Amino acid sequence: MDGRVPSESTPDLFTVTTQLPGKHGRTGLLTTPHGEIRTPAFIPVGTKATVKAVLPEAVKELGAQAVLSNAYHLYLQPGSDIIDEAGGLGAFMNWPGPTFTDSGGFQVMSLGVGFKKVLAMEAVGVQNDDVIASGKERLAKVDDDGVTFKSHLDGSAHRFTPEVSMQIQHQLGADIIFAFDELTTLLNTRGYQERSVARTQAWAIRCVAEHERLTAERSHKPYQALFGVVQGAQYEDLRREASRGLASITGETGRGFDGFGIGGALEKHNLGTIVGWCSDELPEHKPRHMLGISEPDDLFVAVENGADTFDCVNPSRVARNAAIYSPTGRFNINTSRFRRDFTPIDDECDCYTCANYTRAYLHHLFKAKEMLASTLCTIHNERFTIRLVDQIRESIDGGWFDDLKKQTLAGFYGN
Repeated sequence: MDGRVPSESTPDLFTVTTQLPGKHGRTGLLTTPHGEIRTPAFIPVGTKATVKAVLPEAVKELGAQAVLSNAYHLYLQPGSDIIDEAGGLGAFMNWPGPTFTDSGGFQVMSLGVGFKKVLAMEAVGVQNDDVIASGKERLAKVDDDGVTFKSHLDGSAHRFTPEVSMQIQHQLGADIIFAFDELTTLLNTRGYQERSVARTQAWAIRCVAEHERLTAERSHKPYQALFGVVQGAQYEDLRREASRGLASITGETGRGFDGFGIGGALEKHNLGTIVGWCSDELPEHKPRHMLGISEPDDLFVAVENGADTFDCVNPSRVARNAAIYSPTGRFNINTSRFRRDFTPIDDECDCYTCANYTRAYLHHLFKAKEMLASTLCTIHNERFTIRLVDQIRESIDGGWFDDLKKQTLAGFYGN
């Protein structure tokens, strides 16, 4: 990647290597200016340019191939201009590999209105277009041009448009960036979902145009791949329409989107179906990123239906609250039964924590409220998730995906 503006003749950044027979799932190679990503791959989240409680060097040792940070948070603090001056996100946080940034749309519509991101992900109760989470009034104001919102840090007013999101993400300098989209939930009415898909499509066109302008203007910088985001909630026709619409955008260069994110509101039991709808419509030669999943069953179903990469805060978030992943399920290390348990979290895990520390010690750290508890448990949970997705990738290449799925889910969920 030499910094030139990509054209229609520029090679695609993604190559499919092995196809899962009869399914959309595949392995592949995603090429970025800062290295290759073998897919499927789990991308740890370093929201504010750090995976909480863990050094970047440790994240690399866990096998992470890339990290994802959030445009909203970095725009507010320290400022995307400062990160640009530092040489981009990777240089700023001392991460040598590929980086992703999301558009900030999720946080604009959740944290930006003054409450934590607990979205309504079950289609229950009365549908209401004025809420984003159960019982919470939506204070961020959406119009066809963009979103006006309040900072969760100090209440100051800000405005994101597709152009602003692109400008912020170009300054952040991530290898893969996402188009600005509107977040909806399962509480929104069908009519609102239709309008939102149309709005996100219009914003996507503007994102491509601004991305092309900034790419030409900043031609001395490495090329940043732009992913469009598919919305449409649980509606098949809207998901397919949104996928086809994004795939049809070409821009002035003819390149259009380099890949696609699948996001928005969906119920867990519909995850595979919805990813499959999108994969049916999206170009096979471009990568697909699933936003916000990390549970073992979700990973398997997303992969077999066509998702190539994933990000989620959950492995590190639950680790800071003493929840630990193991082949036999998730458990809380701070419960009394572990006070005198001098075994590792998992005898077969190759992470630093399992090689050096016992369950009893981790239990003690949480009871003593020591910061090291978060570090050691985050190392384990991130390694568990990365390793599982690595095994999924190997199983597709090796032809034993179904066996791995059956064995892993039986052990984790006990059925």
